Parts: sequence; structure tokens; C-alpha cells
Amino acid sequence: MKFSPFKILAVAAFAVLPMLASAQLSSNVSVTTNYKFRGQDQDTLSNSGGVKSRTFKPALQGGFDYAFASGLYVGNWNSSVNWLPGNSIEMDFYGGYKGEIMKDLGFDVGAITYQYPGNSDGKTTELYAGLSYGPVSAKYSRSVSNDYFFYGSKAGYLNLAYAQEIVKGVTLKASVGATQFTKSANQDFVDYSVGAAYDLGEGFSLSGSLTGASQKSFYGSPNKSRVIVAISKSM
Repeated sequence: MKFSPFKILAVAAFAVLPMLASAQLSSNVSVTTNYKFRGQDQDTLSNSGGVKSRTFKPALQGGFDYAFASGLYVGNWNSSVNWLPGNSIEMDFYGGYKGEIMKDLGFDVGAITYQYPGNSDGKTTELYAGLSYGPVSAKYSRSVSNDYFFYGSKAGYLNLAYAQEIVKGVTLKASVGATQFTKSANQDFVDYSVGAAYDLGEGFSLSGSLTGASQKSFYGSPNKSRVIVAISKSM
């Protein structure tokens, strides 16, 4: 009998349900002027069936996390999207385990599945492992599903990130990532983001960044650099 990665993740999530009573629940909601995933716009389909080129493509996003004292966690995150016919929402389900190897050196391992109700072409499941030391973190994700976001190939993704409070309430953020496909090297690209977030208090924050990706001549408008502004609320 074969089990899909999504079914395995669903069974694992169901198995930890009895422990939810002892877990810490947190949630978040945000509005952004553009949702980019690994440097690429996630709202690309125009009404005429072409590709949107404008910068302002607002998205509503939100999710929740259950974190256990043991280091285990499960969660869900969602966003409005528009790049697959018949679909308008991305739903991510994930679970993992995080902790410290030694003082200030943390680790995070887990699995995540990206689902697009109404169109199964984009569904993707990844395993990931990450390390963090102070303001610096590195994370590698590897697709284990048959396809990677409808690209016709599996892929690996390496992300390096930096986040540091530079003055009270203001955090500088920067990241660079590389997507490498197993079948088509000419599709490989690098994404980047640099910006800052301001803590408004009461769980609210305002952020701004310049985000984009390479290979603009290959992918076109979705990889263009965009100035993105978002406001979020954590609960």
C-alpha cells in the first residue's frame, strides 16, 4: 500500500491531537501589497488569461501554530493567491521539531505540504532542516512530492537569512535563497529580500522590503523586484 507525503503528514498531525491541550497556541493575520514566495509573485493571472505585470497585488494571509514544551510543533498558514486556474487560496500544513544543540545554536527539522484547493497541479510536499545562530539562520528544503509547484521537476531550496534589532522596535531583515531543479538547470534561480520591520505594539507590526529573483529574462514579470509593504497582527 502506498501513502502520499500529505497523508503521512495528516496522520502525524492527528496523532498529536491529544497533546494539544498542553500546547501553546499562537496565531497571526496580515495584509500585504504583494505576496512573493521565494522571490516570485503569487498573483500572476490576469482576467484576460495573461500575466499580471503591476506591482500592487494585495493578499490576505493568516495562520496558527501549536508549540509543545518538548519542541514539537504543528501549524497551518494560508494566503490568497492567483496563479493556478480554479484556485484562489494557498493552504500550508506543517509539523516539526526544534530545539537547541548548544547555547545560541538552534535546529529545526520538519515537513510541510502546500495545497491549492481547486487545482492539484501545484501541490508540493517538502522536508526541511535548519540551523540558527544568533541573528543568522540557514535552512534547506527538499521536495519529496512528484512535482515542485507545477515546474515538472523536483527541486531543492537553500535559504540564508539575517534578522537583528538595530534600534528599539526596528528589526533589520535580509535573506538570499537558491532554487535548484533536478531536471532543468536552466530554470534555477536566486531570490533576495532586504527590509525592516517596526514593532507597533499590541502585537501589530509594519514591515517593508525590496524582494525579487534572478532569471527575469526566463520567468518574466513574476521575478521582478518589488517594494512590498505589509501590516500584521500576532496573537
